[in-house]
Amino acid sequence: MISQRLKTARIRAGLSQEKLGKMAGIDPTSASARMNQYERGKHAPDYHLMCKVAEILDMPVSWFYTQDEDQARLQELFHRLDQMQREHMLHKFESLAKQVTSNKSPTVDAKIFAGMG
Repeated sequence: MISQRLKTARIRAGLSQEKLGKMAGIDPTSASARMNQYERGKHAPDYHLMCKVAEILDMPVSWFYTQDEDQARLQELFHRLDQMQREHMLHKFESLAKQVTSNKSPTVDAKIFAGMG
């Protein structure tokens, strides 16, 4: 999971493997090779390094580890929101979760998501 997401985020950011590796503090002489190994899944970066990489690539570190694609997408979208937008969305999701949990309606109430666009 990490390898594919790492490559995707790096390419989106327009960085070479070498540049990302150097920015993350990997020795310049091995930065490109190590990032290549991480992206191919030959070796796995430790969590501390992934925290640096996530910050450089402006992604939540949890996104790199999440196996479920829908959850990963939600993490990515949530990460892009400012604090006010996050609070708004959390309130919307909490309302939806309460509705689903109480079995008031098996489908999403359109009013919950009104004004999200």
